[in-house]
Amino acid sequence: MKTIRFPHPLVLLVGFILLACLLSYVLPAGVFERHPDAATGRDVVVAGSYHRVPASPVSPLQAMVDIPKGLIDAASVIFLVFLAGGAFTVVDHTGALRQGVDWLLARFQGREALVIPIISVLFATMGALENMQEEIVPLIPVLLVLMRRIGYPALTAAAVSLGSAAVGAAFSPLNPFQVGIAQKLAQLPLLSGGGFRFAFLVLAVAIWIVGTVRYAVRNRLAPEADENSTETTRAGHHGLVLAMLLVTFAFFAYGVLQLGWDFEQMAALFFALGIAAGLVGGLGLTGTAESFVSGCRDMAFSAILIGFARAIFVVLEQGQIVDTIVNTLSAPLAGLPVALSALGMLGLHTALHLPVPSVSGQAVLTMPLLVPLSDLIGLSRQVTVLAFQYGAGLCELITPTNGALMAIVAVCGVRFDEWWKFALPLYLVLVALAVVAIVTGIVIGL
Repeated sequence: MKTIRFPHPLVLLVGFILLACLLSYVLPAGVFERHPDAATGRDVVVAGSYHRVPASPVSPLQAMVDIPKGLIDAASVIFLVFLAGGAFTVVDHTGALRQGVDWLLARFQGREALVIPIISVLFATMGALENMQEEIVPLIPVLLVLMRRIGYPALTAAAVSLGSAAVGAAFSPLNPFQVGIAQKLAQLPLLSGGGFRFAFLVLAVAIWIVGTVRYAVRNRLAPEADENSTETTRAGHHGLVLAMLLVTFAFFAYGVLQLGWDFEQMAALFFALGIAAGLVGGLGLTGTAESFVSGCRDMAFSAILIGFARAIFVVLEQGQIVDTIVNTLSAPLAGLPVALSALGMLGLHTALHLPVPSVSGQAVLTMPLLVPLSDLIGLSRQVTVLAFQYGAGLCELITPTNGALMAIVAVCGVRFDEWWKFALPLYLVLVALAVVAIVTGIVIGL
């Protein structure tokens, strides 16, 4: 049996852009009315306000113009990838990163499989706390060094990072960009149902870790020997560079969780790390600059993919068919029994996440429509939020319109069909767990 083989990531994304262009000719244009919501600070749709508007098909030429528009829309994320990628290459060229990996491997000698659960839990926690995704892209080179030294395939670096973060975000009891916005729109107390969600979060992360460890052990390669780089400097400076790296990570977490940092502040922090690490590590001004440019060059393809993925949504918005897709898919749910309607919402959010790759954007688009519907059919609002979380959140693991996923897989040098072969079975198991959670929520009256 011939396995599915995806085309080059750039070809795949351009194909989706042209598909969105074609749909703007096929689907009727329509919009919902929107109003500002004080609770979320966003514009949300008005239920029952969908109406047709004059068609505005997007020409192929305009679709091509929308590619740079997508790059502009995603500029803050793209420059985070460039600046952080450059910084980590500077750190690597000092030799400190290799020494840190050597130290870690010495502590876990004979127990290398424990590295995966530990890193996975860390990223799952960040996913649960702040929906970490694009911020992971610059960290992948660090994880690749570690995985290769252990002998695990490159795909494992994507699995323990973005995979774990996506699972943590999907099942999170407190992710402000996902469950937080959805609960506000559903007029539910924040963190309500937290114990229920946490129990299924633990199960979901455990399933992902077991699958990742199983894959890594089965596909283990000969560990790569450490090759001393010509850029490596005196060992005495390595400890200080590593200490700076840890302080940067700590300040990064504090800035995101406590100070409300956006991508611009994160990028500035990593740029400062690159300069300081290069000077302290002995690279000098010229060596630091050259290493930084080298890192930016290595990240260029991944950064571009993020902008191309964003361009898909730009085309759909210009064609004014996003609301049409939402209205068409949500309408049949009203005639279903309660349990089937809840599972239908799960499927709806899964399908919608392809054209609407932002979980927060999907929340403000769908929750004002589905919450009144759930009230009419007797489905609890909490379960309605669960269906959104699991449907949209888990889709982040497999959808090619997720720019962060495409970028990370590209940095790992892994084909997208290879990622699908690994992730799809685990995704289906997690969807089954989500179904159990939804049905359980209905039974216990969550």
